[in-house]
Amino acid sequence: MRPLTPEDPRAIGTYRPLARLGAGGMGVVYLARASGGALAAVKVIHAEHAADPAFRARFRREASAARRVGGPWTVPVTGADTEAEAPWLATAFVPGPTLAEAVAERGALPAATVRALGVRLARALGAAHAAGLVHRDVKPGNVLLAADGPRLIDFGIARHTGATALTATG
Repeated sequence: MRPLTPEDPRAIGTYRPLARLGAGGMGVVYLARASGGALAAVKVIHAEHAADPAFRARFRREASAARRVGGPWTVPVTGADTEAEAPWLATAFVPGPTLAEAVAERGALPAATVRALGVRLARALGAAHAAGLVHRDVKPGNVLLAADGPRLIDFGIARHTGATALTATG
């Protein structure tokens, strides 16, 4: 987590940013507090992408896909505004590192942990498939390790099971 900068928004919909969780090419993810008090991770896309109709359409798909997926091993969407000047998507905040961070910091996980992780991630993928989606970006950076088990996140390039678009590396 990093402190907010003077350029960061003071409100995102009904959420109040508290800190930066991360930033990348698509946008910034904030730790924020909902008006009811719950913590959320709120992704806000960069202004240059908001002006791009294709990127905005992709963001709408991500929000729609993420809302359809349920189950204990995914993260529920708590709010979104894909039509805002700076489109955003909020999910419940899951405290814990990504699988990538945990392995980088502590090394390989014990075999029993890997088996349990695999079973739960398979169930998360089953929930996505039951919602008619294929995740298409399962990787250690998209798995959060919560105290009660993993959570599969980031349905940004998910597609309906009947879609025909191809994915390329990069």
